[in-house]
Amino acid sequence: MRDNHSTAVTRRRFLKSAAAAGGALAVPLIIPASALGRGGVAAPSERILMGVIGVGGRGSSDVGWILGESDVQFLAVCDVSKTRREAVKQVIDRKYDNKDCALYRDMRELLAEQKDVDAVLIATGDRWHALASILAMRAGKDVYCEKPSCLTIAQGQEVVATARRLNRVYQTGAQRLSEPNHIFAIEMARSGRLGKIHTVYADIRWRGGMRHDWLPAQPEPPKEVMDWEVWLGPAPWRPYNSGYMNSGWYNFYAFATDVAMWGAHAVAQALAGIEMSEVSTIELEFGGPDSTMMTRLSNGVKLVLFREPGDVWKPCKYWHGACGERFDGPEGWAAAADGYAKPDVSSPAMLDDYKTIVSQYLSRAQRPPNHVRDFLDCVRTRRPTVANPEVMLRSMSICLAADICEQLQRNVKLDLIKYEFVGDPEANRLKSRTMREPWCIY
Repeated sequence: MRDNHSTAVTRRRFLKSAAAAGGALAVPLIIPASALGRGGVAAPSERILMGVIGVGGRGSSDVGWILGESDVQFLAVCDVSKTRREAVKQVIDRKYDNKDCALYRDMRELLAEQKDVDAVLIATGDRWHALASILAMRAGKDVYCEKPSCLTIAQGQEVVATARRLNRVYQTGAQRLSEPNHIFAIEMARSGRLGKIHTVYADIRWRGGMRHDWLPAQPEPPKEVMDWEVWLGPAPWRPYNSGYMNSGWYNFYAFATDVAMWGAHAVAQALAGIEMSEVSTIELEFGGPDSTMMTRLSNGVKLVLFREPGDVWKPCKYWHGACGERFDGPEGWAAAADGYAKPDVSSPAMLDDYKTIVSQYLSRAQRPPNHVRDFLDCVRTRRPTVANPEVMLRSMSICLAADICEQLQRNVKLDLIKYEFVGDPEANRLKSRTMREPWCIY
């Protein structure tokens, strides 16, 4: 539902109004330097016009990140919470010194009305990520979507199919793929400096676990204040309870995943250091609920999905922060995680080439060490992003296969070409979840 009808500056509106002003006024116009593309700010006709869908903690943080890029302008904010959407509108309006940012509580209205929007940031709850991405791409928008980017393998496949069919640019929010410490560790593995990699570790530690119960019903807020129906979206119906708010939904299977919560980052980082063109299947070994899971890729590499109970920031034997990955080879090992000044390595001498290795990657790949900037550059060039749909599907499918392995409490084998479990109809039935009407995408 649209909250206001203010007019945002767009390419067509800017050029039209500028032309009209030029013909109607006989005195010189005083035009801000930013409107002419001076002072390091792109002119309106050169800006990437964006909307944001979902502005909770992560969404508002991402908006602040993107606002730092001079060639972007936000035209619209959408969130089911009135308080949140109005707060982020104020941030955006202050940035552009106007009151033009449009407000919506239903993303379908934003996608239908905001024809000038080139791309959208999606930072809703996890239950919405795949559906919102697909609807946005169908509406002609490029997509930056926070992780985990899907709740099921089938949803991930549909995101890939939609991006391919419509030639949309898509980036999943696995931002560590663009951070120097992780780039170094990945390049140490990929380049052969560690020898032939035999074991890779990925951090899948999770702080809560999955609940399957319902919270008791509470009085539902007015739709204008909190649109509960849209909040639920494709997830199973539940009565409103404030306990689901402010990330409380993380712990409930109806709205989230387990392994992919952290694994959406770390598995993508781990796979980036392996030659995945040689990999066709992964075997996952059930070791007990909420335990470290041993897996083996078809090229012989052992992928350890590492999990310990408790605080995700608790130091472990492979790294000392969160969202870590580690690569082991006969010539040594390299690891990175959040909170590092420099990566961990088996020999301090390996760090002598730290700057060289990172700069060589950035030059060869022609990518910036900034995940949002990579997305924006790709919106302009139409090349695939570093965390493109195929990267998302592969890493998410391994995480979701680990969830299915734990649900079934037995070993499973996933074909990473067809994205089907090998000879396992029961596991294949868990590749999708029922999506509530009218929020279906199949």
